[in-house]
Amino acid sequence: MSAYAVAYIRRTINQSPDIAEYLRRVSDTMDPFGGRFLVHNAELEVMEGNWPGGLIIIEFPDRATAHTWYDSADYQAILPLRTRHIEMDIVLVDGVPEGYRGADALAKLSF
Repeated sequence: MSAYAVAYIRRTINQSPDIAEYLRRVSDTMDPFGGRFLVHNAELEVMEGNWPGGLIIIEFPDRATAHTWYDSADYQAILPLRTRHIEMDIVLVDGVPEGYRGADALAKLSF
């Protein structure tokens, strides 16, 4: 089952040579792990609530592979290029199986 690295960008990105270098290299760190961008700081349309930041979603084949990418020497080598300039909250989350319906969540709830 696919898993997703979801990043909420909490503040405006400081443009810098570090960020440019990170962006040039990040996809190459994801490729060996089957990672691909689904959303990369695209324009958001807020439908409910307040969302003052940006959003990035990266798909991986599964959560273990996402962890392996994040912990890899290649990604850890470029991580400081981003963390020095961008504040983010990042989570890993599993997707749902094919055919999943909202009502399937009822099995986990108690009323």
